[in-house]
Amino acid sequence: MAGGKEIRTKIKSVQNTRKITKAMEMVAASKMRKAQDRMRAARPYSEKIRHLAANLAAANVTEYRHPFLGKHTADEAPKRVGVVVVTTDKGLCGGLNTNVLRQTLNAVRKWETEGASDIRATCIGNKGLGFMQRLGANVVSHVVHLGDTPHLEKLIGPMKVMIDAFQNGELDVVHIAYTRFINTMRQEPVMEQLLPLTGERLGTPAGSWDYLYEPDARVVIDDLLIRYVEALIYQAVAENMASEQSARMVAMKSASDNAGVVIKELQLIYNKARQASITKEISEIVGGAAAIAG
Repeated sequence: MAGGKEIRTKIKSVQNTRKITKAMEMVAASKMRKAQDRMRAARPYSEKIRHLAANLAAANVTEYRHPFLGKHTADEAPKRVGVVVVTTDKGLCGGLNTNVLRQTLNAVRKWETEGASDIRATCIGNKGLGFMQRLGANVVSHVVHLGDTPHLEKLIGPMKVMIDAFQNGELDVVHIAYTRFINTMRQEPVMEQLLPLTGERLGTPAGSWDYLYEPDARVVIDDLLIRYVEALIYQAVAENMASEQSARMVAMKSASDNAGVVIKELQLIYNKARQASITKEISEIVGGAAAIAG
């Protein structure tokens, strides 16, 4: 059994660790509320622009069709694939990054099995960038150190590389992988098709709308669909950040609780060791007194 001094040192170390995890839990809880507010604030704009894009896609008032609305048959395996991987910059958030990266890895292997010859990746977040580099993937652009607030101007540059490649016909399809926020205790990794914009993504308009385009249909549709794709990416990053803070808060609370259990166990061991030491000393005193008396 370890000595009392060693056990006291371990208890002190675990107590210091619990102070850190408790502080991180409180910080994550504060940031989580702000991240959820930003995520919910972005939803109305994303939903409204989705409705506009859906009606434009269904409208027959113009012969012009944007490349983003190009069709890719489901039974035809894409040969040139782009994937946007959204992860966190920091760790200590449970299995959040592990789950989305595992899903991405499975998708990449599936595309390779189906004969994809060109797979390109854009990484948003340091964890995803490191993983894709270790995987040996073709990372064409990346952005890290986004902080606690997503800024669209930081995302546009790296995303433009992938969007331009699709518009130029270098890619058949672009997917985005991120963690969707469900609630504080639940976040799920998702892999969605970003381009081309499918009917499932756009939704079915409630009715047919007629449009007057000013200055012309090409300019309006081009600008609107670019804004729509940007809104999708921003929303994915906002969802991922809200999921990150929720997962970190839960992970740190679990770590604090586990530290408390370890402290109790070590305290029990220390008390047993101290009791054994006291009993031994008493036995030695009694034995010595008996020897002198005899």
